[in-house]
Amino acid sequence: MQLWATKASKGRSSFHSQLRGYDAIKRLPLFQQGCYINGVWETADAAIAVSNPFNGATIGTVPRFGKEQTEKAIAAAKAAWPAWRDKTAKERATCLHAWHDLIAANLDDLALILTTEQGKPLAESRGEILNGASYIDWFAEEGRRAYGEVIPSPWPGKQPLTTRHSIGVAAAITPWNFPFSMITRKAAPALAAGCPVIIKPATATPYSALALAALAHRAGFPAGVFNVITGDSGAIGNAFAASPDIRALSFTGSTDVGKQLMAMCAQTVKKLSLELGGNAPFVVFDDADISHAAEATLGC
Repeated sequence: MQLWATKASKGRSSFHSQLRGYDAIKRLPLFQQGCYINGVWETADAAIAVSNPFNGATIGTVPRFGKEQTEKAIAAAKAAWPAWRDKTAKERATCLHAWHDLIAANLDDLALILTTEQGKPLAESRGEILNGASYIDWFAEEGRRAYGEVIPSPWPGKQPLTTRHSIGVAAAITPWNFPFSMITRKAAPALAAGCPVIIKPATATPYSALALAALAHRAGFPAGVFNVITGDSGAIGNAFAASPDIRALSFTGSTDVGKQLMAMCAQTVKKLSLELGGNAPFVVFDDADISHAAEATLGC
């Protein structure tokens, strides 16, 4: 839920005081303003400003990357795939559990980052982070149970069976409203199955994704296995869809963009997961500037 007001009421004033000022996140080790590609933090001359939705103040910037850097991330993930795929499910689960434990240990800092960039109350941010961490724990164990099947044979002397294999690099484009849990929900099953991932977070809320990358690095993920790129949404999405090296793409967002991605992904016949549309509540308080709220939200 998005809140917009030009003055702070008593209740929202106490909420804002909980944030200890938006500059507080700049002192956190998990606050990163570069993209994480192939195990390295990268910056760019061109940048995108990220603002605090409570007061409109600039929090920081992130790189404005495009097609070239996206293809670099794809190449890095592809190169990392064989070694990650060939690890045992238990070895991958060990990395995932370490990631989960680091998230739990840094809960308060992660919540402050999420609230500052997205605007939801700290209590809800903590809840989202714990929920997001639970996906990692779950899929770490489910990955160890990726069983095949023994199929009754129609032929004498023959026994058909199936086995499950990692398909390759997976890309995920995530929305602004759940900037933490939507990443772990998409990335954890891919990683558990042996697929390196590239995350393109929403431009308005990139810092939760970059904090997750910092924790993945600490957890011991090999270079190229977990990547986060920010920048031109169209250029990055087009590069994902067009690349034959991206074998699965997951997108949560608008129906119009989902249709475009579906059409483009058809050219490489990649696996596609789409969560489209939705209705977002919008609350305007009595002390708000109605015209300003409408312009900021509806673009009218």
